[in-house]
Amino acid sequence: MKNILDDFKSRNLIYQISDYKYINLKLLHNSIKLYCGFDPTSDSLHVGHLLPIICLKRFQIFNHKPIILLGGATSLIGDPSFKNKERKLFEVDKIISWSKNINNQLNFLFRSQKENNQVTIINNYNWFKKINLLEFLRDVGKVFSISKLINKDSVKQRINRLDQGISFAEFSYNLLQSYDFFWLRKKYGVILQIGGSDQWGNITSGIYLTRRLYNKKVFGLTMPLILKSNGIKFGKSEKDNIWLDSNKTSPYKFYQFWINVSDSDVFNFLKFFTFIDILYILSLEQNKTYSNIIIAKSLLAYEITKLVHGKIAAKSAKRISNNIFYNNINDFLESDFEQLKQDGMPKIFLHGHEDLCQVLVDSNLVMSRSRAKNMIESNSIYINNRKETNYRYTFNINDKLFKKYTILKKGKKNFCLLCW
Repeated sequence: MKNILDDFKSRNLIYQISDYKYINLKLLHNSIKLYCGFDPTSDSLHVGHLLPIICLKRFQIFNHKPIILLGGATSLIGDPSFKNKERKLFEVDKIISWSKNINNQLNFLFRSQKENNQVTIINNYNWFKKINLLEFLRDVGKVFSISKLINKDSVKQRINRLDQGISFAEFSYNLLQSYDFFWLRKKYGVILQIGGSDQWGNITSGIYLTRRLYNKKVFGLTMPLILKSNGIKFGKSEKDNIWLDSNKTSPYKFYQFWINVSDSDVFNFLKFFTFIDILYILSLEQNKTYSNIIIAKSLLAYEITKLVHGKIAAKSAKRISNNIFYNNINDFLESDFEQLKQDGMPKIFLHGHEDLCQVLVDSNLVMSRSRAKNMIESNSIYINNRKETNYRYTFNINDKLFKKYTILKKGKKNFCLLCW
């Protein structure tokens, strides 16, 4: 690819862009500075943040200089963009603590950067905490008309909801993010902001403010909003969140999240989330055999896990997944069981020499002891991949891998980890 935008177009990553021809020439002939913002509204980033992060890394590969803006100030207000209700507000000390955690995560994600092209991470709390309210209203507030702000899609949806509405604090979020763009243009020479398509209204306001206050031209680019298979946006506020912090979501569960994406999504996700050559992805996509879909899912899961958790963790997650799928119980490492124990499969804690029928009931693999007896006698129960047909069986020391783990299985797909 001659240009980063050619790469983006080939991967279907451009949803909206301002002044395509002009910014394309800039990107072709110059190294530019660009930014993307992340509000620290939790102690970890999640999968919903991955696409803009990876897109920043794509710009970096093409020798452009990314800046990451942590919204220490804006997170105290809360972005209303396409939210059904107002976000929960958090104390300053908590936001500062979360910002440090996320700063560490981002440094790890950009760990392979070149010396002359390092990512810069800054926090908008550093300048907003010094701003005088009257000066801000006079210099920034006067630039925006209420009628235009109200007509932005992200605001309009909330204003029209009588049960929720929108607070003045949330309404002012657009001005704060716009000021970020202006400030970064003035202090760092940033000319491009990228983000998800839900940020287009905030980005265009920043373009407008920068031109009015600084008489400089800046640009915006958004990527498609990534949705779950049920149509819900990737994010931390939904059930079963997938976090980038290994203490909140283990590398194995993270790997499983990606290997279990739908067949219809896997090739688009390979284009969006990996740095695999686009021609290879297209060759797999053009021949959608079962084998190629399996290859694509394995590539997707491994590459993203390697990016987020490192090569060792990615290999571990892949090994655990293969061992479970192919029933290679003896190939497990003790550290593999620690991941399974964290969130890899249902688990129960046991003491002493428990009988098999009762453990099947306690693990919720069956509903009753009589049902457990029937399942055992019908050859459907496995202990560490060994078929057990004796319904009077009692667990012993030989069943305890590393003296503390047993994998109990019903049929082909129902597992429980016994932790002794």
